[in-house]
Amino acid sequence: MEVRWSPDAADDLERIVIRVRQENPPAARRIADAIYRRCADLQQFPNRGRHGRVAGTRELVLAPLPFIVVYRVKVDTVEIVRIYHGAQNWP
Repeated sequence: MEVRWSPDAADDLERIVIRVRQENPPAARRIADAIYRRCADLQQFPNRGRHGRVAGTRELVLAPLPFIVVYRVKVDTVEIVRIYHGAQNWP
């Protein structure tokens, strides 16, 4: 199964890294790596996350990080839809 990132999800990751880098550049790299690795793990375990708040999605909580990855499982692809901070009011 392939993991694909939507443009919105890629933008979310970039914004997270830019924001954290302002305060702590080494932490920004670690956070980016952790998010990317956890999303890549969905290739092997696509149903790992909980059922999403939006129909047809799943949510992967990235504890201890405060982020939630919203994704869709398709026939042969996992699509990373968005990455939200847990404190955000969404959808």
